[in-house]
Amino acid sequence: MTPAGRRYRVEGMDCGGCARTVERAVAALAGVRAAQVSFGNATLAVDGDVPDELIARAVAQAGYRVRPGRREAPVAGRRLDARTASTLAAIALLLAAVASPVGEPLYLLSMVVGGWPVARAAALALRRRRLDMNVLMALASVGAVGIGAYAEGAWVLVLFALGTSLEALALARSRRTVASLLDLAPARARIVDVDGRERLIDVEAVAAGARFAIRPGERVPLDAVVVAGASSVDQAPITGESVPVDKQPGDELFAGTLNTTGALIAQATRPAADSTLSRVATLVEAAQGSRAPSERFVDRFAAVYTPLVFAAALLVGTVPSLLGGDGGTWLYRALALLIVACPCSLVISVPVAVVSAVGGAARRGILVKGGQALEDLGRVRAVALDKTGTLTFGLPRLQTVRGDADALALVAAVEAGSEHPLGAALRRAAQDRGLAVPAADDFEALPGRGATARVGGRVLWAGGPRLMRERLGHVPGEVDELHAAGETAIALGEGGRWLALFGLADQLRPQADGLGDRLRAAGAERVVMLTGDTEPVARAVARRTGVDEVHAGLLPQDKLERVRALGAVAMVGDGVNDAPALAAARVGVAMGAAGSDVALESADVALMSDRLDALPEALALSRRALAIMRANVVASLVVKGACVLLAPFGLITLVVAVAADMGMSLLVTLNAMRLLQ
Repeated sequence: MTPAGRRYRVEGMDCGGCARTVERAVAALAGVRAAQVSFGNATLAVDGDVPDELIARAVAQAGYRVRPGRREAPVAGRRLDARTASTLAAIALLLAAVASPVGEPLYLLSMVVGGWPVARAAALALRRRRLDMNVLMALASVGAVGIGAYAEGAWVLVLFALGTSLEALALARSRRTVASLLDLAPARARIVDVDGRERLIDVEAVAAGARFAIRPGERVPLDAVVVAGASSVDQAPITGESVPVDKQPGDELFAGTLNTTGALIAQATRPAADSTLSRVATLVEAAQGSRAPSERFVDRFAAVYTPLVFAAALLVGTVPSLLGGDGGTWLYRALALLIVACPCSLVISVPVAVVSAVGGAARRGILVKGGQALEDLGRVRAVALDKTGTLTFGLPRLQTVRGDADALALVAAVEAGSEHPLGAALRRAAQDRGLAVPAADDFEALPGRGATARVGGRVLWAGGPRLMRERLGHVPGEVDELHAAGETAIALGEGGRWLALFGLADQLRPQADGLGDRLRAAGAERVVMLTGDTEPVARAVARRTGVDEVHAGLLPQDKLERVRALGAVAMVGDGVNDAPALAAARVGVAMGAAGSDVALESADVALMSDRLDALPEALALSRRALAIMRANVVASLVVKGACVLLAPFGLITLVVAVAADMGMSLLVTLNAMRLLQ
């Protein structure tokens, strides 16, 4: 668990060992209760009463730089510039040495110029009793000089310095997601005073309730509600929607979205620090810094691998020489083995994929809550879908009325205290028709069945087939006719007789047609619908959406049991009644989370908009990320294993060893960065 407290951005880390070096340096400070460094998103979390200056000094002594604030972009600071400059100078000296007839002094000079950051970091790591890649590269270079291999020693350091510089640039691009999100929100808002005059002030100074203007072409500075004007707003940075959304008074606006056409006056609903954009950025950063299960496995492997190969290098360098072998030859082979003892490419193979995948998903309006959720989603075999509010809009409309003329007004009275969507639809229908709805009292909700109330002295009930069976002893035949037409039947009754039947139908979301086929193409083996609606209505929806299995008439506890029986399942829902099933599923996916604090905080995966086409995107992305993680780990293990086996036989030179090590580190980074596309 990440420690609570202050956050910092760490600059210059290019391996998992670097992160552990910084972590130990800060954790050793008096007053620090816990310290955790995430290599994935280059952040340091500190819990304790320690001044920022002491933390900065400890990190500097470890060879890195730190900046307060979790959301500052990992830009190249002076240390990185100096390291890049020294690398370029070392390359120039190395090329000059190759062309010079007397190259030894130039080789040594290139080692000094390009290797000082490595030597400094190695000394600090040794002080912390750590064998990181800087230590291994420094030992290999010194050993090469010791046996007279000046050229190879120089190539080792220069290739290593070049590789780490290129890797740092690639990693910085992967980590830019949070900064690029926050850069979308303007720094100032155009506040509208009571007299109508406008003035620009910093968004941090704007309180909830303040009114501000947004001109065409400007970005929305704060979460707000439109109070005047009409326009189309590009919400892609938050929801991933490709088409601008029309906005009018009463509609919600998100900070960072782009006003395209008309002028708007909006009222802030949250301060800048609590905006949806800010919360998403915070959650994305936390997700990028989380540790995936694969990463924990790799770390355990590396903790064993490095000391074993280091010990093997010592044996190769000493035992054959003691038995009469050529000391220089075996020392050279030991140095090559020492270089491949660094597990850098293996250690970064998973976290850089998590950073890239989470960042790439955020750009699509998909919030994946960490490496665990990413891997779990990539391994699900089944997708369970709620119907109402997920596959459909969740706003059913009255289609059919069979019964007395005043039945609609009576059922609206019974449903006056109900929060169920069907009850709300009946109330809207009565209101749209201008009916006078009588008062009701003694309302009682019957979960999963319906409701009862006293209306004008009469005890009336309203509900679906379950309640009909309880009160009537059977389900009227007319109900089957409504179900056959794809309508949900609600009966209004009194005692043991029904007074009227109402047929209501929900509308499918535009992306729902063929969703099952798209989910199966993305890797799902089963697509299941779990709904409290009736079997005929559910099957009518299933035929259009391509769902494999339908489980209808389910109460919340029934959904929970079905989810548990499905095993590795992703449950997709949006309602309160889906909460138990979402929690029990391997992965809970919340629809339309952009306006919901609860969904943002509680879901494993949050689809910021109600776009169903984001669901197969999320599934495909997670499976692709899982495949890239596996490919990175396998490739790193194969290359390391080959080098470890070949080095003792003299089949790996120092230059090949360092090229293989840094080449694999850069390769796994670039491979993972494909997830950003």
